[in-house]
Amino acid sequence: MPDQEPRAELDARYSSEGATATEWQDAVAALARAEVYWLTTVRPDGRPHVTPLIGVWTEGALYFSTGVEERKARNLRDNPHVVLTTGCNRLDEGFDLVVEGEAARVTGAPRLRALAEAWEAKYSAEWHFEVEEGGFVSSVAGEVLVFEVAPRTAFGFRKGELYSQTRWRFA
Repeated sequence: MPDQEPRAELDARYSSEGATATEWQDAVAALARAEVYWLTTVRPDGRPHVTPLIGVWTEGALYFSTGVEERKARNLRDNPHVVLTTGCNRLDEGFDLVVEGEAARVTGAPRLRALAEAWEAKYSAEWHFEVEEGGFVSSVAGEVLVFEVAPRTAFGFRKGELYSQTRWRFA
């Protein structure tokens, strides 16, 4: 999936005077270099579930993995809607991102091999995964499911000298 160029909108209500909408490519760069993401899924009873995880941004989507019986995997069986966040926990500096979309399971071996290589390149050999049809296999976690989240809507929050809130909408 190639990186899409979404429509960017600055929300002046939450932006400093003189701020401009952030370019999507700036958001893509921040998503690609982030080390930790927070995933929000929905439990069967409607309550949210939030957990930190690692992932990779490639070809226009964010990819994450989870053990077959982990809470997030069980939640995704019933409801694929997710929110992924990453950024900086500082009020006066940084760039925070929120990505809304649907988690779709990745099962093809060629794609999974490329993703396993991307995980290891980003996080080191400590995060080596073997690939089997349908997912990863880890010496620690056993069978691991892999999910892709292509953004439907994303938000960027710049903080510092100029504050800005940008919304990107995807076709």
